[in-house]
Amino acid sequence: MNLLSIFLQAPAQGGNSSMMLIMMGVMFVGFYFLMIRPQMRKQKQEKNFQETLKVGTRVVLTSGLHGRIAQIQDDGFVIETLSGKLKFEKAAVSREFTEARFGDKAKAAEKADDKKEIETEKK
Repeated sequence: MNLLSIFLQAPAQGGNSSMMLIMMGVMFVGFYFLMIRPQMRKQKQEKNFQETLKVGTRVVLTSGLHGRIAQIQDDGFVIETLSGKLKFEKAAVSREFTEARFGDKAKAAEKADDKKEIETEKK
């Protein structure tokens, strides 16, 4: 008898279909708790983060661009960077660039921005 034909034979028992349904249900519940629920929680946190941003907050965008929020509009933010002001969607803000999160890098970047502002005010 061929090995393939052994694996392709249907089981002779009739009670296997209920066991199969139970296993499918367990798999669905597992997917929900391991994949769907954490993703929904992450989306909720991200939306809450984007709604609580204020003018003057230093942010990092999904593209890697660093800047400070200059204006908040209904559909997005105006981000002030070293090259000027740019408008981005709210979804483009990835994370906040704060001292608590980035430590010395945030301090150095803030000092550089402050020096730049002082120089532009003198001109």
